Amino acid sequence: MKKFTVHLASSGHLHYANTICTEMESSAKARGTGIAKRSPEYIEQKMLEGKAVIAFSPEGHWAGFCYIETWSHGNYVANSGLIVAPEFRKSGLAKAIKQKVFELSKTKYPHAKIFGLTTGLAVMKINSDLGYEPVTYSELTQDEDFWKGCRSCVNFEILKSKDRKNCLCTAMLYNPDEKKDVNKDNKFLNFKKYSTLFERITKMKKNIFLKQPKIKNEENEKISSISI
Repeated sequence: MKKFTVHLASSGHLHYANTICTEMESSAKARGTGIAKRSPEYIEQKMLEGKAVIAFSPEGHWAGFCYIETWSHGNYVANSGLIVAPEFRKSGLAKAIKQKVFELSKTKYPHAKIFGLTTGLAVMKINSDLGYEPVTYSELTQDEDFWKGCRSCVNFEILKSKDRKNCLCTAMLYNPDEKKDVNKDNKFLNFKKYSTLFERITKMKKNIFLKQPKIKNEENEKISSISI
């Protein structure tokens, strides 16, 4: 496996902001699920604040990125915008980036709850290894600014229709106050045991949420034809 390097992002990396934003948007479109859209200026701000990590290949090419966001006066932290350049995916780099930004989050905000929303089983596995657990949306920050960030997601109407209680994403949370020492092998086995369940739940959500408008339209057409 290539030996990537993952650094704390700084002012010397500002010129990568446009590339990072472009890859974030392309990746979201390819998955068919959105992420909160970020501008190059926002990414640059995170770099300057010391709240981002950036990865490079052995040859010195940009390879990946992730940043920290804080909510509810620093009581909640999200590791957001995880992106790996297409040519370096499935190489284990995403896990290395998540590990680095997770450690950075714990260092900068040792008492904060760290959370994430994702539709990807690979990210769920990484989060599980780090100590995250699946939770309901009610256990996440209720900061309005956080939920406003979901407006650029293609599934925002679903989230809004569910009163922010559910969507296609699975919510996962690391709570330092409740954290107990768990053997990593056992954690892996536990996730492996329940990964099929997570996959089924994700597919079920897609079937229900994405097909729901079509079902309603068909029902309305039937009602209209009966009335006529």
